[in-house]
Amino acid sequence: MFTIDHSKTSCFNEMFLPDGQIRSHYQKLFDCLQTLGESELLDRSKEIRQQMVRQGVTFQLYSANHTSERIIPFDIIPRIIPHEDWEKISSGLKQRVKALNHFLHDVYHDQHMITDGLMSRRQIVNNPYFLPEMSNVEVPEDVYIALSGIDLIRDENGAYYVLEDNLRTPSGLSYVFKNRSLMMHYFPELYFSSHVQSIEQGTQDLLTALHDLAPHHKQDPVIVLLTPGRYNSAYFEHVFLAQQMGIELVEGSDLRVVDQKVYINSIEGLRQVDVIYRRLDDSFLDPLTFNPNSLLGVAGLMNAYRAGNVAIANAPGTGVADDKAVYTKVPDMIRYYLHEEPILKNVPTYHMKKKEDREFVLDQLEKMVVKETSLSGGYGMLIGPQSTPDMIELFRKKILEHPERYIAQPTISLSAGPTLTDGRIENRHIDLRPFIIQGKQISVISGGLTRVALNKGSLVVNSSQGGGSKDTWIV
Repeated sequence: MFTIDHSKTSCFNEMFLPDGQIRSHYQKLFDCLQTLGESELLDRSKEIRQQMVRQGVTFQLYSANHTSERIIPFDIIPRIIPHEDWEKISSGLKQRVKALNHFLHDVYHDQHMITDGLMSRRQIVNNPYFLPEMSNVEVPEDVYIALSGIDLIRDENGAYYVLEDNLRTPSGLSYVFKNRSLMMHYFPELYFSSHVQSIEQGTQDLLTALHDLAPHHKQDPVIVLLTPGRYNSAYFEHVFLAQQMGIELVEGSDLRVVDQKVYINSIEGLRQVDVIYRRLDDSFLDPLTFNPNSLLGVAGLMNAYRAGNVAIANAPGTGVADDKAVYTKVPDMIRYYLHEEPILKNVPTYHMKKKEDREFVLDQLEKMVVKETSLSGGYGMLIGPQSTPDMIELFRKKILEHPERYIAQPTISLSAGPTLTDGRIENRHIDLRPFIIQGKQISVISGGLTRVALNKGSLVVNSSQGGGSKDTWIV
């Protein structure tokens, strides 16, 4: 029998109430863990790891000296969210993505948010992800964000907050499906008795959204997934999603532009491509428009896009809306574009370019989380309570030298969930990345990717920083 730590801490415990009682939606899982016992859980966990290796469920890690490939650690204890909580989360996510999509259209067209004082022109044009080349481009169905991943955390009272918006080429969707298939296979008795909401429709919903974007409402469009290639950190995901949706996986060298139309080389000859689900960063998409040294993109792609002969999802230039400095304005966007109050709140955020914010943060830097606005994946961060005095002083100098590059947030101790680690079940900090799909309709895949900070006490859940993942059950 396992002993599961339920000691009272300052963070929200997903499984236990403050008095040590099991939360009702976790009771069935708790009973199952006790019934299976330590030996059986460890055996199944080992089998799952071997299965992931056989199936190539891997992630590339890069450092200055070398590149390594490893599986993303998978924890067999699912994260469980009751249906009533999920209804509010789902509504808040749809609301947020709708507002962000309105904002992107406004940025690249009339810019009403500037004339009405929501944002300054400098905040837009100085944003590293703003693409002047997208100005006045007609985006199919006005959908800039076909797929987004919004990172959520819980505070000590269990309230959900949006930590970050991922709108360019959000990753992790494949692991949602892979995690679910592993749980269904290795824990069928628990899964099928728990009335978990299905995610099977997810890839079909994404495919439908991509169909919706086809130029001229083409009934049987040719859709491809554009990958940087097998050395990309998320290549497993690119292969998986292309297979699940039944679309071609292509690299830039497989495509060519003729008369402002994109074609794919095939055995039958050239076939016109209607929709590109791209997993390339903007700068690599087209060497004639962006980085001239790019060997990953397609020369002339942007001309075909501007001519309306191909759709690109997500649209180029969407990064202007998920910049960490713009993040602070999303609640105002919701009020401005939708005339609604935000359902999901932001984490309180301080701009280092504002003198009063900067002075406040520098006075208590050891308590703050500092982020470089243009970076993601856990890079360019300071987590004050877990940093050394030397690291804190380094970030102090960085902020003073380039305050416009940084934001800061109070340290919120992410909620903790039971995690099988080193042969024991212990609490580890977790967050949640749900995925939102937008075509003619907008939907949220039930659950999403729960990421786990595997090191005890750590708040860093990113796969690129050694984090793992769990299956997420909506019951």
